[in-house]
Amino acid sequence: MNFRILVVDDEKNIRLGLIKALEMDGYEVSAAEDGQEALKIMLREDIDLIISDLRMPKLSGEDLLKKIVLSYPTVPVIILTGHGTVDSAVQAMRDGAYDFITKPVNLERLGLLVKRALGRRELARKHQELQQEVSRLETRAEGGELLGRSAAMQRVFDVISQVAPTRASVLVTGESGTGKELVTNALHAASPRKDAPLVKVHCAALSESLLESELFGHEKGAFTGAAAQRKGRFELADGGTVFLDEIGEIDPSVQIKILRVLQERSFERVGGEKTIHVDVRIIAATNRDLKQEVDAGRFREDLYYRLNVVNIHLPALRERADDIPLLAARFLEDVARDNGKDVQGFEPKAAMALRSYSWPGNIRELRNVVESAVVMSRNKYITPEDLPPQVTNRDDDGGVRIPLGLPMAEAEKIILRANLNALGGNKSRTAEVLGIGRKTLHRKIHDYGMEGDFLRGGEG
Repeated sequence: MNFRILVVDDEKNIRLGLIKALEMDGYEVSAAEDGQEALKIMLREDIDLIISDLRMPKLSGEDLLKKIVLSYPTVPVIILTGHGTVDSAVQAMRDGAYDFITKPVNLERLGLLVKRALGRRELARKHQELQQEVSRLETRAEGGELLGRSAAMQRVFDVISQVAPTRASVLVTGESGTGKELVTNALHAASPRKDAPLVKVHCAALSESLLESELFGHEKGAFTGAAAQRKGRFELADGGTVFLDEIGEIDPSVQIKILRVLQERSFERVGGEKTIHVDVRIIAATNRDLKQEVDAGRFREDLYYRLNVVNIHLPALRERADDIPLLAARFLEDVARDNGKDVQGFEPKAAMALRSYSWPGNIRELRNVVESAVVMSRNKYITPEDLPPQVTNRDDDGGVRIPLGLPMAEAEKIILRANLNALGGNKSRTAEVLGIGRKTLHRKIHDYGMEGDFLRGGEG
């Protein structure tokens, strides 16, 4: 992209010299004689970087900096200073300037500073775009961490919007940590039952007898320790929704009582004879293949079909890598805010490491990694060093090993294959990471006879 730089200096010769040097480096340049003129330019132009003198009439560089930091916090400011005002330049950095350079200006050093500052500006811009995308997707997903722009997640959102207004039972499937409880939250929030209770039961955490009492309640004296009557979760959720997490873990004796609630909307408390009628919607979740459990005789077939009126399957995070930057940006924003940290995003190598990792713990693991990185980081942007070794492959320095003396073509083939594998065969991302065009990448894949290796990755 073309970056536009604003040069602010009351000395015409310095101003013109900087304009010429920056334009020769390929930048678009605007200029102002003082801080007031600079602020007017900021209102009408999209400026990516400001290079400003300190001592100017009308509005000084110090005052201009304060206004820029307040109104345009993602636009970096490089301060120009004479040898006698270095202390003022250092104070300007404390006030938010990106860096300073002394006069007479060393153009080579200025060029390096400009590149670094614009790199930081681009990071901030991408982070801002991610946050806007997060907000847009949150609206569709009823908030929370159920985010995604991938085709797989768009299908999930479509099913949620179709099913939420109904009273149909839903079976949510997927690996641990994929967000099954978040789907339940979204279904309930978008349903006519949203003002009634959403009662959650984690079935795997309770023994058979405790689970039965938890779900259906008990009468006084029903068993040792039952000193008083107690309502169960189904009764407490009347008019609302019951979420049965890890439904595949429950015993057959409890399965049949849940089946009755689904069929007849009634049950008796443990130790009781009075039939209790309830109006509840049941959403169940499991990380098991319930059909296999049915075939093995461990899960009732009739209950399976009653629960599985609608199935929502959540893909593993590794199967929707395009969603990782969105989720990571959302987690970073939450954790930074909650912990009072000024962490604004991820450096490119850190973002690539997050995207390339397989995430066996799915969204839960990603959130944990981002939380740890934000809390421990001393930088505005998360670096690879802030991430755990397993995410960045630091055990083997994250590199590709090229044997000494290997011909250039063979070395290139190894690098291509390693990057394509790391990015799940995604050719567009591989071309971007390697800094080559997609046509060049396709030609190299063809030249090295690798076409059949990465057909699944596609372009996006």
